[in-house]
Amino acid sequence: MAKPNYSFEKRQRELAKKRKKEEKAQRKSSPDQRGPDGEPGDAGEPGQDAAPPDTADGGKPPTP
Repeated sequence: MAKPNYSFEKRQRELAKKRKKEEKAQRKSSPDQRGPDGEPGDAGEPGQDAAPPDTADGGKPPTP
């Protein structure tokens, strides 16, 4: 059996953490993209359509 590569797993975790932190910073730096009720996309450009409700959750199936 092959030996696990812990350094690769650690690097992947670090990259995921960094990506999440950057997304959070971007959300905080652009509050004008949120509507008055806090939902994203409400205050977007007038010519842009919002994603359909069934795909807005990233394609995850609904939980029962």
